[in-house]
Amino acid sequence: MLVVVGLIVAFILVMIYSNRATRGCRWREYRVSGCDLRRRWRCAACGAEVFTSDGDAPKVCHDPGRQRK
Repeated sequence: MLVVVGLIVAFILVMIYSNRATRGCRWREYRVSGCDLRRRWRCAACGAEVFTSDGDAPKVCHDPGRQRK
């Protein structure tokens, strides 16, 4: 019984803290680019391309066809 309650709590926490802006995005780093200061990222789901300077994947969806609120 305790395991079931723990799984339910974990599922609820994942739903609360997940980033809905990038839920469908799967960012892949494109390492062939010649620029060392910025990283090139491409979304495998929507095809958007983004350059970042901090080296981390983008936090929001950059699909031009996506409706934003």
